[in-house]
Amino acid sequence: MNYSTQQDHVTLVITHSPLPGKTREYEAWLEEIMPMAASFTGHLGVNVIRPQEGETAYTILVRFADLDRLYAWIHSPDRQALVAKVSGLLDQGDRFEIRPGAAFWFTPQTKKGPTPAKWKQYLLTLGVIFPSTNFVPWFWGTLLPAGKGTLWGHLLNDASVVALVVFFWMPLVTRLLKNWLIPKGQ
Repeated sequence: MNYSTQQDHVTLVITHSPLPGKTREYEAWLEEIMPMAASFTGHLGVNVIRPQEGETAYTILVRFADLDRLYAWIHSPDRQALVAKVSGLLDQGDRFEIRPGAAFWFTPQTKKGPTPAKWKQYLLTLGVIFPSTNFVPWFWGTLLPAGKGTLWGHLLNDASVVALVVFFWMPLVTRLLKNWLIPKGQ
């Protein structure tokens, strides 16, 4: 398939919830699959949003230069084997969606463009995720106290945090702080 007419810079958004007692094995699996993804042509980076204490859902954002390269990774025998390997560790299987566009976080505007220093990416991501993961559970816990400690309550918190971070905060702060992230002339 040729998807090159589609918009460049795509992100694979993966949601996994390890079964109780399987978190260590899942983390080991992440350490195996992330370098493999990075070895594929067009890989632009990965971010793992780990669950807050008492929650289970991981959100993994894997960025590729375009849909052709992302599809090559998704359909590769290497990935298929690792997805089969992790399936017994997951509550609901391998759930993912593809998001087109360069709006995701630190993807350079051009394929050869510079990316921000890792420490700047870390600080900005922490500065967005930390308040979100503290405010959202408080907000939903106040509004819907019956959801505290329940699976649906965790799902609501996780979905809200990911939506805020991905669709609102990161596009906003990366745009506002673009000159700090990548000073002019780099």
